[in-house]
Amino acid sequence: MPPPDTRQAANPPAALLAALVVALLAGSVGLQVVRDRTRPPETARDAVLYVPSGAVLQRLALSYDAVLADLYWIRALLHFGGTRLAEGRPKKYEVLYPLLSIATTLDPHFNIAYRFGAFFLSEPPPGGPGRPDQAIALLERGLAARPGKWQYMQDIGFVHYWWRRDYAEAARWFKRAADQPGAPWWLRSLAANTLAEGGDRRASRALWTALAESSDNDWLRREAARRLKQLDTLDAIDQVQAIVQRHIARGGDVPYTWEALVRAGLLRGVPTDATGTPLELGPYTGRITLPETSPLWPLPSEPPPSQAAPLPGAEGQ
Repeated sequence: MPPPDTRQAANPPAALLAALVVALLAGSVGLQVVRDRTRPPETARDAVLYVPSGAVLQRLALSYDAVLADLYWIRALLHFGGTRLAEGRPKKYEVLYPLLSIATTLDPHFNIAYRFGAFFLSEPPPGGPGRPDQAIALLERGLAARPGKWQYMQDIGFVHYWWRRDYAEAARWFKRAADQPGAPWWLRSLAANTLAEGGDRRASRALWTALAESSDNDWLRREAARRLKQLDTLDAIDQVQAIVQRHIARGGDVPYTWEALVRAGLLRGVPTDATGTPLELGPYTGRITLPETSPLWPLPSEPPPSQAAPLPGAEGQ
């Protein structure tokens, strides 16, 4: 009986080695998910330590780049969703951009990671990190991989319009998107309207209506519908606030209550947002707000000051 081929045993086939690498990396991601659910949150520094470079992972992954990209995309979803739903502790999203950066480094054509990731990064606190700068950086990575993709240009325009309130830059990106082959006709008029009516609620409604009607993804359509309901709620608050202010100006009773306004014949009932959630009336200020229990909370407002900090995890990607 011939002796075993020790040379072959010491050098397993490349496919087997690749499978082992992928299995080990998948296991590490799974263990991290369990760790997130059972242990206190890490500091920002500690959280970034377990996120390696996307370029390094590319070399390790051999021909399994897409598999690893999916794993890191799932990891990003778990991090975003888990942080957003967390109760009793500060909502921090320090590793969201690094995870998205790795996923798109491994798979430069990862469309859903670019577009959804940009939405996640732009979402203001506490629902997201409030980092439109990172959202734009992520979408620009997508454009570097697919220079003619008008959807990424449109999304960058949305980020500038909705979260940065930079209407001239938003219009520039909408026009750039409109110039791409296959882009829808309405992008050109969108660019003109944004430049002429930037900041107007009607222009915002036009943007989200366009996205709701043109998106090929159910989540993006639902998100656009939610944003339109937010605009409807802002309109409703403005209308009722005007009634409250008139009541106050005429010497209405303090504290101000919905019941007092209904008894005075100024309202038919307690006003609600676009989902049917009752609005709140400040008893000593008369200011109308949306309660945190509403699915539409928080309503869009002026963005926080721009943050000049470097993109976490961007080095070496």
